[in-house]
Amino acid sequence: MLLKNRVALVTGASRGIGAAIAETLAGEGARVGVNCVANEAAAKAVVARIEAKGGKAMAVKADASNEDQVRDMVRATEAELGPIDTLVINAGFRFKIGPFLDFSWDEFEAKVGGEMRAAFFPTQAVLPGMVERKSGCIIAISSGLSRYPGDGFVAHTTAKSALDGFAKSLAHEFGPHGIRVNVVAPGLTITDATSWMPEERMQAMAARTPLRRVGMPDDIAGAVLMLASDAGKFVTGAYLPVSGGVQML
Repeated sequence: MLLKNRVALVTGASRGIGAAIAETLAGEGARVGVNCVANEAAAKAVVARIEAKGGKAMAVKADASNEDQVRDMVRATEAELGPIDTLVINAGFRFKIGPFLDFSWDEFEAKVGGEMRAAFFPTQAVLPGMVERKSGCIIAISSGLSRYPGDGFVAHTTAKSALDGFAKSLAHEFGPHGIRVNVVAPGLTITDATSWMPEERMQAMAARTPLRRVGMPDDIAGAVLMLASDAGKFVTGAYLPVSGGVQML
């Protein structure tokens, strides 16, 4: 039970990578707030799976990019589960894929601004308690595309690059308070968000990966667990690629 007596809040946790993270942290003893923005039924299903295995969790509906809703989400989570000591920033936004010259500013800004609001507000809501307790862990879910851009992903790459810089700045500023901030950067991972990709493209990517497969949500969750637990107690400001060796730093 690597996270016994810990309380985690995972944004964007009703499906995919976020759901896997919530279930993995709960499986190691954490009490988990499972955030969703719209699909409350899916978030409650994650909670039900956690509780079926003896864990404790609650579904918390909030738009992670809305300051007032985030404040209410944190209050509700802490009232039910206790002070939040682990925040996983995972809430994502649909974004346009295409050539830069086909973008409008509004389309570009929606992705970059939305991504940063969904990191800024939850972080600012939980940090005062972490500072007071002189302990805390924040993990941002980025993307390998933040350092290795791909065709059509200009908005996504820019947003995730901003998230990486945000995390490094927080690691520097809040390290003296005993708070660790790290980034997990998934490579291509099979979720409903990547279901649009043709099978041939998935197979081609797997063939170029040293471990000869693409990622699964549990792969990302395992990296988050490592950083959240005391196994990572001297790691902060890190960028951890979880890509089967596609990214080697």
